[in-house]
Amino acid sequence: MIVLDHVSMKYPTGTLALDDVTFHIGKGEFVFIVGSSGSGKTTLIKLLLNEIKPTKGDIVVSGMTYSKLKRRDIPKLRRKFGVVFQNFRLLKDRTVFENVAFAQQVVEKSNKEIRREVPAVLTMVGLASEYKKYPKQLSGGEQQRVAIARAIVNRPDIILADEPTGNLDPANSTEIMELLDDLNKKGTTVVVVTHNKEIVDAMQKRVIRLKKGKIVSDVVKGGYKDED
Repeated sequence: MIVLDHVSMKYPTGTLALDDVTFHIGKGEFVFIVGSSGSGKTTLIKLLLNEIKPTKGDIVVSGMTYSKLKRRDIPKLRRKFGVVFQNFRLLKDRTVFENVAFAQQVVEKSNKEIRREVPAVLTMVGLASEYKKYPKQLSGGEQQRVAIARAIVNRPDIILADEPTGNLDPANSTEIMELLDDLNKKGTTVVVVTHNKEIVDAMQKRVIRLKKGKIVSDVVKGGYKDED
């Protein structure tokens, strides 16, 4: 599903953000990628989304080899990901329904498909009755649920969540992680990039830990194991 093969990323400034990183994430896995600031987590996200190119090595996602991608293939690659961000990134002037529908409009779904699929996914994340509200009328936890609905409405192979609980209180954080866990149990591969030790320790999933651009541990079922 996701393969990094001896991937390094050195920026023009000379900063070596990732150093010979190799790992494989199988279809249907739930994986945490953890590490302190400067460990390479943000660079890894940018590489997976093909926003930047690695200095060395290669990346393969769902059979698509990044080094062989043509420009016209990049939108197809990115549709394999549903991305959830820490700061929600909702459109403030659009309703809950319209925010989720926007993701389908981008891929040119018909109005009939949008009217069918958006309510279904809002029901899945527990917001069916809130579809007319605007983001400012929602709690932080509800806004993140809208962001998750938007990320999954096009049925991506992979959910890539970047600090999805970073702006949430403990109760809402737990609810969001339970929602991601439920989606994973239905077959979606989930990759969560975080520094939330409590969440990682509680969920006991596979944990890949980065430190200064290198993988220092890869535990099939474990906690954060902060060794800094």
